[in-house]
Amino acid sequence: MDWIRGEKLGHGSFATVNLAMAGSQSCGLPPLMAVKSSGFSHSSSLMNEKVILEELKGCPEIIRCFGESSSYEKGEKLYNVLLEYAPGGALADKLRNSGGEGLPESEVRGYTKALLKGIHYIHKFGYVHCDIKLQNILLAANGRVKIADFGLAKRAGGRNGGAPGCELRGTPLYMSPEMVAGGEQGPPADIWALGCVVAEMLAGAPAWRCSDIAGLLMRIGVGEEVPEVPRSLSEEGRDFLGKCFVKDPIKRWTAEMLLNHPFISDQDFEDDGLKNREANTPSTSPRCPFDFPDWASSVSCSITSLPPPEYSPESGSWESSSGNGSWSDTAAARLMELVGDQNPNWSVSDDWVTIR
Repeated sequence: MDWIRGEKLGHGSFATVNLAMAGSQSCGLPPLMAVKSSGFSHSSSLMNEKVILEELKGCPEIIRCFGESSSYEKGEKLYNVLLEYAPGGALADKLRNSGGEGLPESEVRGYTKALLKGIHYIHKFGYVHCDIKLQNILLAANGRVKIADFGLAKRAGGRNGGAPGCELRGTPLYMSPEMVAGGEQGPPADIWALGCVVAEMLAGAPAWRCSDIAGLLMRIGVGEEVPEVPRSLSEEGRDFLGKCFVKDPIKRWTAEMLLNHPFISDQDFEDDGLKNREANTPSTSPRCPFDFPDWASSVSCSITSLPPPEYSPESGSWESSSGNGSWSDTAAARLMELVGDQNPNWSVSDDWVTIR
């Protein structure tokens, strides 16, 4: 199996995404893919993503993985994961192109149902995505939703090392109260994040209006405040978000329960017109002819173990914290420890920089 790297589509703190074309000797690969690459010294999240995607294959709402490879480029050893190419870009881009007005509720209902199907599949297989947000929701050529970026995903109920209550994973704007207050991140945390995504699609802006980390984390983890619900939302939509924004994760509705909620239960992706709407959305499809370099990368390794997780301050997503030290039992004290000396603008949560 070999492939040829094309133009860069975007980059994060430790990985880049390029177009990739299957080589002439490759069987079973689509003609066009996306290849996600990172240096081996920073590849733990990408390796984790590949392992999980292999287990979740078969769900139409989850980005497909076609395998892994290693390559030497410009003197550096890279770890590469070949992924399904989603030419429609991210839902974050679609929302940005709406001019801040948000998306029509009928359209949001269709996207929400597709997202819930994918999340339900993830949870059914015993995983938690841990970073559901608009930047990680892609659109295929036919407008279908594809959940991507499983670098922070983990087994439900499991911890990747460290002391109990010491873990912080995800993007603050989408973090659940139990994640912020106690380091607990099970399937209910993905539902809270889904609620933030739905509210953001409708309002055209993040569900939390807060730019400093201390204030944001305190609002999420302490007290009874929940994200703002768009005023123009229907009664069914308000009730749906109310089921997502329950502070107690035990009482929060599950993905399976929400799939039967009136807000989305009568939605059909094909009939909702999302495919037709995609035609009016600026596409990130590649320009022709492709400017492929003259070298090709081929599979030459098999990953059997994962290096320790890393912290990505540039991306706005926290993969995990150190296991050193003890944590306070109170939520307020824990939040003060989390804040530390860092105070970036958390209102900007893009993991990936799009290059066009």
